[in-house]
This record gives sequence, C-alpha cells and structure tokens, in this order.
Amino acid sequence: MNLAWLLSFWILCTSSFSQGALSPGGTVNVGAIFTFSSINGRVAKIAMKAAEDDINSDPSLLGGRKLSINMHDSNFSGFMGIIGALQFLETDTVAVIGPQTAVMAHVLSHLANELQVPFLSFTALDPTLSPLQFPYFIQTAPNDLFQMTAIADMVSYYGWSEVTVVFNDDDQNRNGINVLGDKLAERRCKVSYKAALPPDTKATRSDVQDELAKILRMESRVIVLNTFKITGLLVFDVAKGLGMMENGFVWIVTSWLSTVIDSTSPLPAKIANSIQGVLALRPHTPDSKRKRDFVSHWNQLSNGSIGLNPYGLYAYDTVWLLAQALKSFFDQGNTISFTNDSRLGGMGGGGYLNLGALSIFDGGSQLLKNILQTSMTGLTGPFRFNPDRSILHPSYDIINVLETGCQQVGYWSNYSGLSVVPPETLYGKAANRSSSSQHLQSVVWPGGKTAKPRGWVFPNNGKELQIGIPDRVSYRDFVSIVNGTNVVQGYCIDVFLAAIKLLPYAVPHKFIPYGDGHKNPSYYDLVYKITTGIADRPINFIHQTVVVRDPRFSFSTLFFSHRENTVSTLGRLVLIIWLFVVLIINSSYTASLTSILTVQQLSSTIKGIDSLITSNVQIGFQVGSFAENYLNEELSIAKTRLVALGTPEEYADALKNGTVAAVVDERPYVDLFLSEHCEFSIIGQEFTRSGWGFAFPRDSPLAIDMSTAILQLSENGDLQKIHDKWLRRKLCSSQDIGSSADQLQLQSFWGLFLICGIACSLALLIYFCTTFHQFSRHFPEESDPSVQSSSRSKRLQTFLSFADDKVEQWKTSKSKRKREDELSNRSGEGTMPGNESERIQRNISQERQNGDTWLH
Repeated sequence: MNLAWLLSFWILCTSSFSQGALSPGGTVNVGAIFTFSSINGRVAKIAMKAAEDDINSDPSLLGGRKLSINMHDSNFSGFMGIIGALQFLETDTVAVIGPQTAVMAHVLSHLANELQVPFLSFTALDPTLSPLQFPYFIQTAPNDLFQMTAIADMVSYYGWSEVTVVFNDDDQNRNGINVLGDKLAERRCKVSYKAALPPDTKATRSDVQDELAKILRMESRVIVLNTFKITGLLVFDVAKGLGMMENGFVWIVTSWLSTVIDSTSPLPAKIANSIQGVLALRPHTPDSKRKRDFVSHWNQLSNGSIGLNPYGLYAYDTVWLLAQALKSFFDQGNTISFTNDSRLGGMGGGGYLNLGALSIFDGGSQLLKNILQTSMTGLTGPFRFNPDRSILHPSYDIINVLETGCQQVGYWSNYSGLSVVPPETLYGKAANRSSSSQHLQSVVWPGGKTAKPRGWVFPNNGKELQIGIPDRVSYRDFVSIVNGTNVVQGYCIDVFLAAIKLLPYAVPHKFIPYGDGHKNPSYYDLVYKITTGIADRPINFIHQTVVVRDPRFSFSTLFFSHRENTVSTLGRLVLIIWLFVVLIINSSYTASLTSILTVQQLSSTIKGIDSLITSNVQIGFQVGSFAENYLNEELSIAKTRLVALGTPEEYADALKNGTVAAVVDERPYVDLFLSEHCEFSIIGQEFTRSGWGFAFPRDSPLAIDMSTAILQLSENGDLQKIHDKWLRRKLCSSQDIGSSADQLQLQSFWGLFLICGIACSLALLIYFCTTFHQFSRHFPEESDPSVQSSSRSKRLQTFLSFADDKVEQWKTSKSKRKREDELSNRSGEGTMPGNESERIQRNISQERQNGDTWLH
C-alpha cells in the first residue's frame, strides 16, 4: 500500500481541522488504536477507561488538566489503523496507545519517528521492532523474545530435540517463530517444519487441514502454535478431527490461548474439548492488594461482558505510565506545542497532497525520555524499563488445560528460568539457570496421560530409514554382503536388528551398501552421506590402538638349598627326582635370562603412540578407516609415513618384513586380527575413546532410544551372544607385551611337580607300612577282648613313641659310627691314651647292649 496516497487521502478529508498549543479546557489528547471487537481490544478499552477515570479523579496529577483518550477502532484492518493514526497526528495528540498488531506498528513507527509522537503498545510485541530503528515505539509488555525463550526452555527441559511450528504468516507471528528457532538452536534443538497459515482473519479450514495433514506424516510430535484467536481455535478444531489431540502429541501455545480462557467464561464445550492437555503461556503478574481490588471491581467495570486477562492489567498500567511521564513533563515547565515540518510544508502546493496538516510535537523527545525513566508500581507489579528498553523481570505462568479447568504447572522468568515458585520470590536470590534448578510440576498431556510423550515418531510417509553400510573386503565378520544377493550380515547388522526389536515402535529400514566391493570404503565419506540425506544412519567403529611384533618373554624362578644327609634309600630316591626338577627349572631360568638380555638389544623402540609420533618409522593403517586422517590431522604425522593396508594378511606381511614398524587401527578389528596372529600384540594404551557404535544425524531422537536398546542388550546378555556368534575365536593374548602368552609360569612345570609329588607320596607310604610292620612284631595286640577297647589309645601312643624311638636310634647309630670312625683314625695314628681308649670301648659296648635290648 502506498503510504503517500494514504497520507494524501486523509489530509484532504481533514484539512479543515485546526491546530493549537492545547485544546480548550486544558485537555491532554491521547489516541488509542485497537480492534474493539477482539478479546484484547474489548478488555483494553474497559481498562483504559478505568485508568482515565482514576487519573482524572486527581486534578493535581496533571496540573489541573484532564486526560482524554480518543479511541479508534481499526476493525482488523491495517488500512483503518493507519487512517486512525493520521487523524490523531493532526489533532494535537501527544501520544498514541497502540496499535494492536505488529503489522500496523511497523508502518506507524515511521510516522512516530518523523513527528516525534510516542506510540505505546502492550500487544504489538514483535521482537524485531528495534528501539534503534523505531525509538518512538515503546512496548509496555514483555515482547515475544521472552515468550519464545520460555518455550525453548520448556522444549529443552523435557528433552525434545525437534518441534513443528504452526503460525499466522504476519510480521509478529513470523518474526516470533524466527526468534524461537534461534533460541532452540542455542539449546541444540531445532524447528523441523514451519507450517505458515494466512493472517488471522483470512485462514480457512482448508488451509489448516492441508498443513496439519502434512504434519501428521512427519516425525516430530511437538507442535508450537503461535497464532491469534480465530486461527488458533480453528487449528485445534481441525486437529481434534485428525486425531492430533491424542496420546503422543505435545501442544505448546503462546499467550493468545490464555487470554481466550481468562476472558471467556464459560468456554464453549466444543472449544474446551479440543484443547485438553495443551500447555499455554500467560504473562505473569504478581499478586498484590491493588491487583485484587481491581479484579474484584472488574465485573462492575465490564458489566459482566468479558473476563479480565493480563493484557487488561497492562492496558491500565500503560495509561498510568503515560500519565506519570506527562506529570514529569509539566513539572519540568514544558508546554504542549506543535511545529510544522518544513519538509512537509514545501510539498503542499498545486497538488492533492496537503502534508502541512501534520506537525511535529515539540516536546516529544522529552516526553519519550520521561516515559523510559518512569518507575512505578502498577497492577502488573514493579514497572520500569531496562537499558535495552525491555520491561523489568519479564515472566510467564505455564498452565495446563484440563477438562476441569486450568492447572498451573510452573513459571518461567528471564531471571531464573523454569520454577514451581513465583518468580518474585527468587529475585532476592542469586540467579540460577542450571539444568538441575529447572522444575515443573506434573502435566496431563493430550490423551489424558501423565507420562512425558517421546515427542516424535517414525514419519508415516512410506519412506524407509536408509542405513548406510560399508561394502568391505576385509574383516567381513563385522559387516558383509552375501555375494550375488542383497542380504547383509555380520556382527554390526545383528546388533542393529536386535536393538530395533526392543524399540517400542516399528522402524522400517533398508540397508544401502556403500563402496565398490574391491576396497574398503572411507568411513569419512560414509558419515558425510548423513548430511546429504543419502544415508540416515551408517555403521561405524572408533577406537585406535597400536600393534607391533611381540619382542619379549617374561620369566619366574625357584631356588632350592639342601643341607641334610640322606641315608634312607627312599629318601635318596625322592631327592634324585627333586634334583632333576630343580635342574630343569634352573636351566629354564638361565635360558629365559639369556633370551631377555639378547632380545632387549633387538626389541622395538616403540612403546605406544607417543613414541610412535616422535619416531620416523612407517605406520600402517586400514584403508577407509578414520585412522589416516586422525594420524595426519590430529597427531600431525606426515602422510609420507603412512602406509595403506587392506587385509589382515597385508597387516601381517608388512609387520614381518619391516615395511611398517606398527599398525594403527580400530580396536574391534585389532582384536580379530590378533586372534589369528599370535605373534603380534598391542603396545601402549588405546588413545581414542573405546567402543563401537552407530552414527546418527546430529540430535536425532532415534540415537537415544537406540543407545537405551543396546544397553538393554548388554544387560540381558544378548550382546555377548551376538559377539560370540561372529567374533569368538581360539584367542591368543591380545594384552600388552608384558603379559605375553610365551612367558614361563608355574603351570609350565606341572608335569615335573606331579612326578615329584607322586614319588614323595609313594616313599612316605612305603615308610609307613614298614614301620607299622616292625611295630606289630615287637608289640603284638592283646588277645583279651575286655582290655582291647581301653588299650587302643595307649597302643596309638606306643606306636608314636616307637616311631620316634626309631628316629632317635638312627641318630644314636649315626653318632656311634662317627665315634668308631674317630677311634679308628686315632688308633691308626697311635696318639690316643690307653684309659681314653678303654672308656670309648665301654661306651660303645653299652650302646650296643641298649640297641640289642630295644631290638628285642
């Protein structure tokens, strides 16, 4: 629409209107532009009239002047709203309350800037109405930036990652949705689809039906509705018929719905039934005696025609805000005067444009300054502007629409986020926006369920989930395609299929091979396909380890010392066997020590990834894996040192012939390789996060459910069964070099120890039998049965003494032989005195007699 034409039309119609410093009777003219048949228009009209009466009841407030609010009905028409503004601006109006919508605000703000007349609106809350661009347009209620931030916090609080938005495609609702997208992105959420409907009075049932039918075929089940009343109620009516107000759906609605509920009592049954389970926002106004008094008088003010909503409170406070600023204006000695705009006056000759009728408010800049500096306590609580011209402490009630009415489940404030206590009780405490401090009460969702909806389903559009899989030529136990068929199999495939069976919904899917089948495809390329839409979920491994040829053995040893003479034949037999065992152990120890001292001179200097980085050796990696880019880009290893290897056989050959000093690969592949090549082992520690997984698009809701399902597979043992099916082998050790399978251990000598143990046991058994036989010969049992039982314990003691005496006899015999040998040696030398020789002979004879007595 041509603004110049509108100006020309109105000025021609009103050119006879007069201008002056102040209208007769000392009246201060203020305009108001609303659609007075709308809910907010009707409520605002009553509230502004009440404020006007209260202000004029105190003549001293404006220095004896009367405040006159002239109201213009725009009747849902932007054109009529502009006409009303032009009428006010050429009749000495010092300020305008309104317009009601942001569509008109964007146009009228240019007039306000030019003519320096402040416009104050509590309903045109488009967040893009910047005070830098439109300094004379003032929003006296929280703009939609805060409402959209509250919705984003709610989405994040419940753990949803995607939302669908339905909105009227006008300035205010469209720009609000754009802000919502930004706020969701800050919380790693997103708007997955925008359903744009025609402006409020023009949207038809067919328009709504078409958009909701599209949404039904989509994934997200969290719907944000940002419209005005007519369109919003139509959306719910159509959604009810499509089954979109049942279990699984989430509806979050901006403040328009709360105004309908607050101002319409009772709600028609059709409307009430169509909005059950909805979450809605309502501007929060703290409780106060002044507010309670106003609410109690509302029915008298409105004659019971309409209920009060928060925008009625903001309408009342906006009039008082302007009155306080005017009071300061007059107290500062200012007067109301207007001056013709020289630029407009020069355009008036000879044509149809008479722009000279519009004039500049001389005190406009001072009044604007007074408005922004005013601080007061109104019906909405403490009221003042922040430096960015937003109002102090914007906050919202969060209500849950139930069959029995509305239940408040919490609050949101820009200061503390989500809470279950009124925001004003938190302003005296330190701000806390941490996730642990965010709380809401239980919600009854559409369908009557209290369990939080998942917020998404697989889209019902006939499209299968595309799963990208690598068409590998090595390690086919993980993923492979059966030759000549479309059948895919392997460990990863079985895990995926087992996991989706545990999901509480069907997952139609299709495996898409990636690669030419002649070499391993690049995992980087496969994962990139997610962003291009070719694959929804590829299968992937991430875990790097270093493999080298195993250079060592470890050893253990046993020391033996023998200090006693062995005279028994059985003892000598046992000793011979034991010495044979010790000989073998000692020889093994010597060989192990020699091997260690030799191999240490030949072993690799690579001890892990750190030494691998600092060396100049060649490093092998699997073709297509993440290892190449990781080594080059993350660890800064030159590509000239990297050698591509395709199969396990190439790994083994390259390590054996020295083409590479080490191989870096992902842990699952390494484990499988080491199970078949025991001459190699892992050195150092894994240097990336361990494990394997499925790659999903960022913030995919399926990722959480799949992780939960895989955890369940792990807990119930099915994951291990799948592992054993595909990857179980006769394993050699895949541990670090220090625990090599070739080391000498105790079990290495079990055969020798068994032979020695058997020999000792047999010798002990023979000795026991011989001793018992001798005891039976010298101490036969009593033949009298009456004394047998009483003599058994005594006989046992006798046997033990007999066995002990045999030991003493052996010691005595040994001592006797020693003295005989000593006597024989001295006699041969002729050095022993005669009496000493006789004494020794007598002792020997006595010992022989004692021995003979014991033997008998």
